[in-house]
Amino acid sequence: MRTVAVVGASLAGLSAARSLRRRGYDGRLVVVGDEPHRPYDRPPLSKEFLAGTLGEADLALERDDEELHAEWLLGTRATGLDRTVRAVRLADGREVRADGVVIATGAAARTLPGAEGLAGVHTLRTLDDARALREDLARGGRLVVIGGGFVGAEVASTAYALGLDVTVIEAAPTPLAGPLGEAMGAVVSALHADHGVRLLCGVGVKGLSGERQVEAVLLEDGRSVPADTVVVGVGARPCVEWLEGSGVVLDNGVKCGADGRTSVAGVVAVGDCANWYDPHTGGHRRIEHWTGALERPDTAVATLLAHGAREPGAPRPPYFWSDQYGVKIQFVGHAAGADSVTVEEGSTDDRSFLAVYRRAGRPVAVLGMNQPRLFTRARKQFGTAAS
Repeated sequence: MRTVAVVGASLAGLSAARSLRRRGYDGRLVVVGDEPHRPYDRPPLSKEFLAGTLGEADLALERDDEELHAEWLLGTRATGLDRTVRAVRLADGREVRADGVVIATGAAARTLPGAEGLAGVHTLRTLDDARALREDLARGGRLVVIGGGFVGAEVASTAYALGLDVTVIEAAPTPLAGPLGEAMGAVVSALHADHGVRLLCGVGVKGLSGERQVEAVLLEDGRSVPADTVVVGVGARPCVEWLEGSGVVLDNGVKCGADGRTSVAGVVAVGDCANWYDPHTGGHRRIEHWTGALERPDTAVATLLAHGAREPGAPRPPYFWSDQYGVKIQFVGHAAGADSVTVEEGSTDDRSFLAVYRRAGRPVAVLGMNQPRLFTRARKQFGTAAS
């Protein structure tokens, strides 16, 4: 291959670029990014950066002595992929022709209809999002977080520590029931109540009130929750619109094999936009976690450089972590389909425990709260059993 284009300049794209060089690729390497920033770390955006304890320079993912010998085309987004000549079209009119393409365009935060142009309403996905939200939180007042997922919970935790009055609204009866199951989702989300943060569950949001500045969140049951700042944390959508008509099969992102290969030869996908096949579950799933964006690109790059002539191995079980109210939450595996969950160590009342999810007696996931040492050991055992 003479030229490889990596479309996406966040962690997954950077990891792919690093893997290309590490695996001996010495050709032209072009990295395209729609943001003007060099690759930066996203997890701290909802925590240390938002709290003001971490600066922008601390978010940099590239090492000071790192040189990938890449062409960085930043601040321009991809608008199309021509599979006949394998060319990536850019919004500024340029075109990058490549022998191999790594799709790493990530995902974008879902927004709340009707919130456009209303000051004080935020999503949190990018550095620019975090800058704007940090400025509003510095003014204090009342924060309403719409969505009780991990990002919403982390923002609520950070805002609570900053002294704001915080309310979290979750449409589902139990927050985090999707990734953790109902029982453990209830335990983890109880951290809000432990710290005096209001949690309203089982009610949807009808809209927002306010003329130029948000004043309240209107609920479907008729209630109104006053707000000076609102954060919408209702999930993300894969950024794959630019691939429509390219021949790359799309299904909740880019549909991939267990090694990242797509339906088009010479094109692989990684990161939040990639819907990889998981032989452990027998289905496809997008893994929107930091560890997946760090690890999986190496597998996809190996496939790309081998022109698809390699046997795909099973991806490592997905792993993620979250820090809320001073509590470290760690999870590995898939909670969906588990028929039991058992606390093996510690106590849920103390918010310090290790729980194992099982299906037909076989472990399928592990959850830890404030048990990093035990969790690390359990994760290693779990990974060995799952491989």
